[in-house]
Amino acid sequence: MSSLEELNDLLDHWVRAVYHARVHSETGETPRARREAAGPPALPDPAVLKEAFSWSAVRLVRKTATVSVEGNTYSVDPFLAGRKVELVFDPFDMTRMDVYWQGRKAGIAVPQVIGRHAHPKAPPDEDPPPAALTGIDYLQLVTDADTAALGGQLHLSALDDSARDDGSAGSQDAGSQDAGSQDEEEQ
Repeated sequence: MSSLEELNDLLDHWVRAVYHARVHSETGETPRARREAAGPPALPDPAVLKEAFSWSAVRLVRKTATVSVEGNTYSVDPFLAGRKVELVFDPFDMTRMDVYWQGRKAGIAVPQVIGRHAHPKAPPDEDPPPAALTGIDYLQLVTDADTAALGGQLHLSALDDSARDDGSAGSQDAGSQDAGSQDEEEQ
């Protein structure tokens, strides 16, 4: 495999051709047949989705019946002055906030000063462009550095006992021959 896309493509083929075609041991049906028997999936209500993905912030209402969130100022109902309220909002549109007090909806916060239209911690809508390839193969660099570091070390697994025995026997024979040749020269 040469890329993540290739791996994902192979996995996608396997899921469709093998996994969805096998009978499941618990249900006695293939996953494909079970999904088709359930009918088309029900789409959630947009209002429920909006509420599920809304953010909230707890603030103390000032005596002027205002609250601040991320530099924006909002007016709320004056009876909430001095009370803690929960402000529920879409992080991408901070011009509308629902106000909750003691778990019940207490109205809508009216924007007075809007400096930010989106929460600073909200992720950007667009993905950043992919990083340009540098041409550096990091894994190969790590492998080369590891090989170089291990090159100067003694590896016991690289030693062969038979070669050592042959070499030591050969060196003894060579020593014997040297001694014998010296004896012959003296005579």
